[in-house]
Amino acid sequence: MELPAVLTAVRRRHFLISAWPWRALGFVVSTVPLALLVAVPFGLLAAPWIVLVRQLATGAAEPVGSLLLFLAGGALLGGLGPVAAWPLGAVERWRLRLADDRALTPSRSRWRRFGYAIVLVTAVPASYAALAVTVLLIGVCAFSPLLVESGPISFGVVTIVTAGQAVPYAIGGLIGLCGVPHLLAVTAGAHAAVARAVLRADGGAELRAELVEVSRSRARLADAFEAERRRIERDLHDGAQQKLVGLTLQLGLARLDLPDRSPAAEAVGTAHEQAKELMAELRELIHGIRPQLLTELGLPAALRDLARQSATPVRVRAGLARRLPPQVEATAYFVVAEALANVAKHSGARTAAVSVVEEDGRLAVEVVDDGHGGADPGRGTGLTGLADRAAAADGRLLLSSPPGGPTVIRLELPC
Repeated sequence: MELPAVLTAVRRRHFLISAWPWRALGFVVSTVPLALLVAVPFGLLAAPWIVLVRQLATGAAEPVGSLLLFLAGGALLGGLGPVAAWPLGAVERWRLRLADDRALTPSRSRWRRFGYAIVLVTAVPASYAALAVTVLLIGVCAFSPLLVESGPISFGVVTIVTAGQAVPYAIGGLIGLCGVPHLLAVTAGAHAAVARAVLRADGGAELRAELVEVSRSRARLADAFEAERRRIERDLHDGAQQKLVGLTLQLGLARLDLPDRSPAAEAVGTAHEQAKELMAELRELIHGIRPQLLTELGLPAALRDLARQSATPVRVRAGLARRLPPQVEATAYFVVAEALANVAKHSGARTAAVSVVEEDGRLAVEVVDDGHGGADPGRGTGLTGLADRAAAADGRLLLSSPPGGPTVIRLELPC
């Protein structure tokens, strides 16, 4: 079992100058009012048992009355105790942050919270009382030369009468004061470990909570990547491309002002042609980042444009009733683009087909070709990269490519 962070911090060299002693003190101090608040309703519910104990102690108990008191106390605690203890899960989930950096997923079991409430009103006061007595004794020893002036100090077996007798105890007390933060940390850590063990949800529930957080983190990462991609596309389109257009025009005008077939005209002409080629390459780069057609008209129109550009005849069937989230559209588009490129390069297919449909909140995209099959992700055909792209969008990629074909690539994405 992993120890609370405060217990791990105790063993570090710089513990005393860190924030952990103060966090441990905050946890210990905040436990006192919490235990008192829990003790009030539990004391009322356990009133029949308290009366029974007093009767047994004084010898006034009767068999029938004792049985009734015992049953009444059990019924009250068993029936109403879990209700009174229910808020403890939320309170300790917040308060345990003082002693442990790990988040707590409280159990939904009312009996776990009830059990922790019993610990909070029985074992915790006893351990905290022992801590208080220890700290008090250390403090008395540390300041004994001053306290002895008001009268003798008795520790039961030892009595200090003079300031000279108090000096060794004062030295020991001052050394002990340096250990008080460690005592607080150990007490807070032990309490936090018990609270976590009793209150935490079962392993399956905790794992589900962690998986949800992982999914949210991945979604945030994908959204951040999508925003950064759009920024780069915008900067290239509005900045670099426009400057390159201006440069191309300036070179064209300069070429007109130079004598034909002169060395300067040939050099400017070559630069003009290179600028035009570079502008075409930049347009392709911007188109590769995110096609304008995909942004403006959506996935079906962008896929039909891909089909027109493909070297292999492609049929597209895409009947979507709505625009999908940008990340979903981009993932589907680039998977289809890579799949059609593979069809043209490797499959030997005469035709291919792309179908897109939204089913039960998931986008299903299939690319089918009538080629020779045998597609293997391990042969560098880009299928592994497609699977990684699908996984980044919380989807999956399925492949069927028996020898002789057909090859079917199916992409499934949550919408």
